[in-house]
Amino acid sequence: MRELPVSAVRDAVRRLFLDINRKIGPDVEAAMRSALEKEISPAARYALTQLTDNYAAAEETGLPLCQDTGMAICFLTVGQDVHFTGGDLNEAVQQGVREAYEEGYFRKSIVEDPLFERKNTGDNCPAVLHLSMEPGESVRLMGIAKGFGSENMSRIFMLPPAAGEEGVLNAIVIAVREAGPNPCPPIVVGVGIGGDFEIAPLLAKRATARPLGVHHPDPRYAALEQTALDRINRTGIGAAGIGGLTTALWVSAEYAPTHIAGMPVAVCICCHASRHGEIAI
Repeated sequence: MRELPVSAVRDAVRRLFLDINRKIGPDVEAAMRSALEKEISPAARYALTQLTDNYAAAEETGLPLCQDTGMAICFLTVGQDVHFTGGDLNEAVQQGVREAYEEGYFRKSIVEDPLFERKNTGDNCPAVLHLSMEPGESVRLMGIAKGFGSENMSRIFMLPPAAGEEGVLNAIVIAVREAGPNPCPPIVVGVGIGGDFEIAPLLAKRATARPLGVHHPDPRYAALEQTALDRINRTGIGAAGIGGLTTALWVSAEYAPTHIAGMPVAVCICCHASRHGEIAI
């Protein structure tokens, strides 16, 4: 049995969200620079150059990559032989987010009541916490800072099984076309297939955090990812929505078992500042 103080989780959450809000991942930066190298549209090249310059400026100054420092999403995977001590685990996660957003002078964007009063909570909490268990004594944290310019463009489609692969591809392209320039392209697209109405979006959200350039291990899903990416980039939406070769930097898909009568498909869209990271505690 491993005993772990919840303060260790709090500190890990704080470090992770300070880091991902101020420094783009090397996979995203490499994909952006690759897009810039092959772009032929002068307007799109200008837009891509501004984005890469912004990455460098954020890292140099310690300022956030974007003024929308997002809703904090935490995926915490805990070994079943871990015993947390010294307090409440959920509150430790929330406190880590509070400290990160205060220390980093990040924008606090969470409102308590979504419909009527919409009063800001003032600390970017509550964060979203997804907790899962696995054998052993490991504790792994994956964090996503999700801006809502792109989150608002995400979609779910409850397709019939007969829709097949072509139906899934059409749903992905429809979501991207309808999003247009709103999610600040070039985008990263996560696709969740299967499960139910709640599982598919969760799969899609997690898929956006897979390193860019890494395909699904199942070659069928890897081929689906590549086909979807090619079709998205043929839409011509382009960087900043002003045209060009690259509308999406990458497409990642994940799947789960589902009911015989359905095929849920969720499309989670991230902006060019796809902010995510992982840390072992």
